[in-house]
Amino acid sequence: MIKVYGIPNCDTVKKARSWLDAQGLPYEFHDYKKAGVPQASLPQWQAALGWEPLINRSGTTWRKLDEAVRAAVVDAASAQALMQAQPSVIKRPLVDWGNGRLSLGFKPEQFEALQRP
Repeated sequence: MIKVYGIPNCDTVKKARSWLDAQGLPYEFHDYKKAGVPQASLPQWQAALGWEPLINRSGTTWRKLDEAVRAAVVDAASAQALMQAQPSVIKRPLVDWGNGRLSLGFKPEQFEALQRP
């Protein structure tokens, strides 16, 4: 089962969900705002994708953070603490396609390739 992580009002998440719906692909949506960030998943995501790509440095949440908070994000542990405290700082959507395949963001061609087992 495909699992999509994000926040429902994010335009990129909306595009990704619309694409999945149009392809008839069933998925589960995990809303960071309601359910938080699954703490056990963060280390796996960081191992697979790296901690730096997980942080959306161009997003509003990042830009609104105090400069000292942004400067303190220097490694996987500090990034993980920030992502737990501020889930909206995680690049969206994060999609778990199953079998260890993960993706960040939305590009139709990327989703097309990843939907295949």
